[in-house]
Amino acid sequence: MRVVIVTESFPPEVNGVAHSVLRTAEHLARRGHQPLVVTPAPARGAECPPETFGSAGAGEIPVVRIPSMPLPGYPQVRIALPSRQLAAAVAGHRPDIVHLASPFVLGARGMQVAARLRVPAVAVYQTDLAGYAHAYRAGRGLGEAAAWRRIRAVHRAAARTLAPSTPAAQDLTAHGVPRVQLWPRGVDSARFHPRHRDEALHRALAPGGEVLVGYVGRLAPEKRVDLLVAASALPGVRVVVVGDGPSAPGLKASMPGAVFLGRRTGDELARCFATLDLFVHTGPLETFCQTIQEAMASGVPVIGPAAGGPLDLVGHHRTGLLVPPRDGAAVARAVAELAADPARRAAYGQAGRAEVTARTWEAVGDLLLRHYAEVLAEHRGVAAVGAAGRPVAAPVGVTAPVVSVAPVGPVAEGPTAEGALPEELPEELPA
Repeated sequence: MRVVIVTESFPPEVNGVAHSVLRTAEHLARRGHQPLVVTPAPARGAECPPETFGSAGAGEIPVVRIPSMPLPGYPQVRIALPSRQLAAAVAGHRPDIVHLASPFVLGARGMQVAARLRVPAVAVYQTDLAGYAHAYRAGRGLGEAAAWRRIRAVHRAAARTLAPSTPAAQDLTAHGVPRVQLWPRGVDSARFHPRHRDEALHRALAPGGEVLVGYVGRLAPEKRVDLLVAASALPGVRVVVVGDGPSAPGLKASMPGAVFLGRRTGDELARCFATLDLFVHTGPLETFCQTIQEAMASGVPVIGPAAGGPLDLVGHHRTGLLVPPRDGAAVARAVAELAADPARRAAYGQAGRAEVTARTWEAVGDLLLRHYAEVLAEHRGVAAVGAAGRPVAAPVGVTAPVVSVAPVGPVAEGPTAEGALPEELPEELPA
């Protein structure tokens, strides 16, 4: 199978979209398929392979990097500029299917190209763009309503939309996106493992024997890392922050007792995860939350907001605690509760590890291939395995809870219906 993956982000960028696309491309190559990745070019001077991306067992994956510019106010995010390279790359690869990863700007153009070539497209929803618009109080009409108009325009034109969690699927459906099914994310439970705990690192970070409470991820307004301020003032607690982003200066000023380690990747990141005593994720806009899975694989108990993807991942009073979103006092109470109870922390950590070990990227990748096969069968007019509009059963070890995907209200369902992707991008969002 020939697959073009059009993604808004790819390594060397470090985020959930980039990581899941890399894993997807690797899995396709290992299974004997032919992926091509099309992505915005990184900032000048960033280290990245210009034309291929090699990985163990997957061979070289061709990558086309489209000229880009930094997102105003958030230069770490790159926005692809209009370019004929995209259409040329897609047409030149002669794809059987187009995979749109978190489509918004480049992905919207990729959908247009796929439609012109009469190639079916699968759109993977991964970023709560409407929530981000609210978090950033976007001006010039770039609000939640405009974001949802763009999301509907792109996803209604797709043959299938894949959502990473039950809440994300329900949110899409409630906003008029049809043909929504589930596709979760995998975790490398060999890399993220309790054996990587480093007691020397723990002593260095907590010389007074404090309980290490960690956050891992981007430091940006939508992540609400500021909700850790009250927890960072608790006696016997040391907050450790791994990551970087535009909010870093303000967070360092508001949490002077916290340790900021900056960006960490690979084995070093795995060591940081496993050395924590407790992991906290504060962002209320997560459609999945990969770092929660990585903490669980590391045997670390977790605290997360009772919103979005964490609702599927955190077993309340079993693998960790769920707290009301956007409530710093609730975060502090949960941290204090578990910091004072090492036995519960150990039990939650063991339960979390046991729950995620079978959620391999291989199982998740094979589930994606089943989605592809169904879409191609439907496109060719062949009855697919599994009724349209119902979630596909997941392989062993991959949790795919059943969700209602019936559209709410009078929503047209065809790609040519009202709301289908226009030839030109809407003016209210940056193209």
